[in-house]
Amino acid sequence: MRKLLLLFVAFHVSAICLAQVKVQYLQTENAVNPICIDALNPRFSWQLDAGDKRGVMQTAYELKVSSAKGKHEAWKTGKVSSDQSMYIIYKGEPLASGQKYIWQVRVWDNAGKASAWSEPASFGMGMLNAADWKAKWITPGFVEDSVNRPSPLFRKGFSLNKKVASAMVYITSHGLYEAQINGKRVGDAFLTPGWTTYNKRLQYQAYDVTGLLQPGANAVGATLGSGWYRGHIGFSNQKNYYGKDIALLLQLEVTYTDGSTETIVSDESWKSSTGPVRFAEIYAGATIDNRMQVKNWSTAAFDDKSWSGVMVKDYTKNTLVATVNEPVRKHETFKPVKIFKTPKGEEVIDFGQNLVGWVQMKVSGNAGDTIRLSHAEILDKPGNFYTDNLRAARAQDIYVLKGGGEETFEPQFTWQGFRYIKVEGYKKDLNAADFTAIALYSDMKPTGTFTSSNDMINKLQHNIQWGQKGNFLDVPTDCPQRDERLGWTGDAQVFSRTATYNMNVHNFFAKWLKDVAADQYKSGSVPHVIPDVLGNDKNESGGSTGWADVSVIVPWNMYVAYGDKQILENQYSSMKAWVKYMENHSKNDLWNTGGHFGDWLFYSVNDDTDGSSAITSKYLIAQCFFAHSTQLVINTAKVLGNKQDEDYYTALLARIKKAFVNEYVTPNGLISSDTQTAYVLALEFDMLPENLRQQASDRLANNIRRYGNHLTTGFLGTPYLCHVLSRFNHVDVAYRLLLQDTYPSWLYPVKMGATTIWERWDGIRPDGSLETPTMNSYNHYAYGAIGDWMYRVVAGIDTKEEGPGYKQIIIKPTPGGNMTNIEADYNTTYGKVSSHWKIDGGNLLMHVEIPANTTATVYIPAANATGITEKGVALSSAPGVTMANESATGYVAVNVGSGVYDFSTAKP
Repeated sequence: MRKLLLLFVAFHVSAICLAQVKVQYLQTENAVNPICIDALNPRFSWQLDAGDKRGVMQTAYELKVSSAKGKHEAWKTGKVSSDQSMYIIYKGEPLASGQKYIWQVRVWDNAGKASAWSEPASFGMGMLNAADWKAKWITPGFVEDSVNRPSPLFRKGFSLNKKVASAMVYITSHGLYEAQINGKRVGDAFLTPGWTTYNKRLQYQAYDVTGLLQPGANAVGATLGSGWYRGHIGFSNQKNYYGKDIALLLQLEVTYTDGSTETIVSDESWKSSTGPVRFAEIYAGATIDNRMQVKNWSTAAFDDKSWSGVMVKDYTKNTLVATVNEPVRKHETFKPVKIFKTPKGEEVIDFGQNLVGWVQMKVSGNAGDTIRLSHAEILDKPGNFYTDNLRAARAQDIYVLKGGGEETFEPQFTWQGFRYIKVEGYKKDLNAADFTAIALYSDMKPTGTFTSSNDMINKLQHNIQWGQKGNFLDVPTDCPQRDERLGWTGDAQVFSRTATYNMNVHNFFAKWLKDVAADQYKSGSVPHVIPDVLGNDKNESGGSTGWADVSVIVPWNMYVAYGDKQILENQYSSMKAWVKYMENHSKNDLWNTGGHFGDWLFYSVNDDTDGSSAITSKYLIAQCFFAHSTQLVINTAKVLGNKQDEDYYTALLARIKKAFVNEYVTPNGLISSDTQTAYVLALEFDMLPENLRQQASDRLANNIRRYGNHLTTGFLGTPYLCHVLSRFNHVDVAYRLLLQDTYPSWLYPVKMGATTIWERWDGIRPDGSLETPTMNSYNHYAYGAIGDWMYRVVAGIDTKEEGPGYKQIIIKPTPGGNMTNIEADYNTTYGKVSSHWKIDGGNLLMHVEIPANTTATVYIPAANATGITEKGVALSSAPGVTMANESATGYVAVNVGSGVYDFSTAKP
C-alpha cells in the first residue's frame, strides 16, 4: 500500500512538473474573434492558464497570422523573448478590406517549457477605404409625414444562382436601423449604428449572414427610425441636429464556393414604403399600429410593385468607421412583482427594478383597440403614478391592435427608464404573464463582483451596477428617463474607474473618447456633453471644471485599468489642449474665470442662516482640477516618452499649486472654503505642502463629525472622500460614512427602497415628499463612484501605475466598519484576481488569487510577520512567497506570483 501511495505521489508531482501552460482567451483589438475592424495594425492579446501553479510567467511568445482565404501566411514573429501578452502590434504584410484572418500563439514559461499552439482565433477587416463602399446612400422615395415621421421600410429582391460559402453585410444609416434578410432579423443589436459625432464619425456594423441566405430568390430590407440623428434631443425641443434626412447605406458581400463573389448594394433599384411604426422618438416613445403591418415585406415572395422608389443621395462615406464598442443588446428580463390600482384608480405594474429598456406585451382584442403604456421610476407620496420628473419626455408607447388573435408588441427606436408602467386601454384584467420588462444596455462583459457581510452594502453594490447598466447605453448618459439622456462629461469622469471594476468598459470608453476629441472646441474647451448637441465652436457650451477634465481623467483611468497605451496616444493632443485652455484662461497661474457647475448637488439647506450648506468656491475647485489634469498630462508624457512635455508641465504644476496656496490657504492650513469638498480635493490632488496635509485631513474628519458623521459633498468631492480619509489614517471615519443610512448618505436611498443610484442625496425626502421635479432622476450613477473605494480599499484590489492593467497587482484589504466578510473578484486583462477577507473568531483569513504572467504585492493586516501563515505554513517557509521591500503601517507586505494563496493572521 505504501509503495502504491509513493508511486501516486511521484506520478502527481511529475504531472505537475510536466504540465504545460495553456494559452487562452485570444483577443484582437480587445474583442474575441471580431468580424469587422479597421485598424491597419491590429493588436493581439491573450491570457495564460497555469491552473493553480504558482509564479508562472511568460518569457517568450511566437505568433502567426494567415489569411483564411488560401491559408496565406501574412505574418510570423518567430520566437520573441518577452513577457508581453497584451497589445502585440501586427507588423506583417498589409491587411485587405473585407478579408478574414486566422491567428495563433504559443508561449514559453519561466520553467523553459513551451505551450501548445493556441486554438485558432480570427478577425475580419472592414472597409479600409471609402472607395470600398459600392453601396449608395438612399432615402425614401415618397413624401414623408414631416410631423410624425413614420419609420420607412426599404427592400430589394435579388437572386443567388451559386452555392454560397459565406456572406457579410455592412450597414449604417442616418438615424437608427434594423435590418432583415428573408424575413429574419439581421443580428441581435439594437439602436444601431449607435451615437457618435455623426458629422465626423459614423459607425457601421458588419454581420455574418451566411445562414440567412438561400439558393435562388432572396430579399433584404431595413426599417429606419429618427433616433439621435434627427429626433428630438437636448433641452430646447431641438430636432434635426445632424440633418433632416433619414438614409440607409447597405452592402452585402457574397462569396460562392467556387471562389467568385457578388455584391448587392443599396442603390436606385430599391423600393420604399412605411409600415406599423407610425412614430418613434427617444424621449416620447413609439406608436405601433399593427393594422399597418406589411406581412412578409422582407421576403422574396413579396410583391413591392405598389411601393415607391428611393432617392439616391451623395452623402459622404469618408466619415465611416468600423464599430469599436460592444452594441446595445437585450439582457435581463423581469416579470411583474405587483399589479395594483393607485389611489387615483390607475392600473399600474411594478417590475421591482428600476431598469432601462422596454416592456414586451401580449394582448388580444379588436382592430383599432389602443393601449398606452406609460413609464415611471417611482410612485409619489400618496402612491400614485409619478412622471413629473420626466419633464417634457412623454415616455409612452402606444399600440393599436389589428385584431384576430394574440399580438405581441415591443417598441422600436426608443427606450425608457422605469420601474413602473401605467396601462391604459387594456380591456381585461392585467395578467402578469402578458408583460415582460427587458433591460437594454451595451453588451459589456461583467468583470467584477463585490459581496460583504452587510446586506445594505450588497444592495448598494447592486444599485451601482444597475445605475451603470442603465446609463451605459452606447454612450455614458447622465440619466435614461427624462428629456435629456445625454453624455454628460462630469458624470462619466467621476464614475469611470468604478465602471472598470463592474464591467469591461475598455472599448466602450475608447469609442466615446474619440468623440470627446472630435467635439472638443478649437479653443481646447470640452463640451458639457459628448456627443455635443448643446453648443458649437461659435457658441461654446463647455469648459466647466470637473466636466471638461473628462478629456484627461478618463484616458488615464482607462490606461491604468487596462494598460492600453494606445488610448493615451490617441487622446494626448486632446488632453494637452484642455490643459492649455485652462492655462490660457489663468492669470499668474490662477484659474478664476469662467462658468462652472462646481460641486454639483452638494448638501444644502433651504434656510442657511447657520452656514450649514456646504458651499465650496467654484474657482477653488477649478484650481484643484487644473492641477490634477496637469499632473495626469505629466504622467502621460512619461508613459509616451515625451521628456520635453514632461518638463514643461512639471514646471507648470508647481506654479499652479503655489498659486492655490497663496490664494486659498492660510499659514495655519485653513482652506478658505471650510468644506469637505475643499479639503478632499486639496488632499487628493496634493495641493498642500506636506507639513499641512495631516492637519487638513483632521479638519476634514472634524467637519464630518460636525455634520453628525454625514457627507456633504457633491459630484466632484464625493468620489475622492473615502479615499482621502483612508489615505490619511481616518479609515474609521470613512467606514462610518459608508455605513451611514440617514440623509445624506449612500445607504439612505437604499433604505428608502432604491434599486439604482439617485441623482440627489434626497430624491425622496425622509417624510416621503419628492425633490424638485425639474431635476430629480432616480437612475444617475455619479454617486456610485464609491464603488471604486469599495473595490480598491475595502477589498484592496488595485494595480500599480508602473505596471498598469494589473500586470503588477496590489492586494491591500482594509478591514473595518464591523464587517466580518468581504469577497471581491475581478477579471482583469490577465485573468481573475480575487481578494477575500474574513474575520473568524480571533483570526483574519485572506484568500488571494493572482493570474499567470503577473506579480502582486499582498499587504497582510498585521503588526509583524510573526504568527502569519499561508495554507498553515509559516510565512517564511511558504512556497512562492517572499518578503517585499514595500511597507505600510499596520501591514506586512509580501511578493507573490500567480496562484492561489490563503493567509491567516491574528485579527488586527
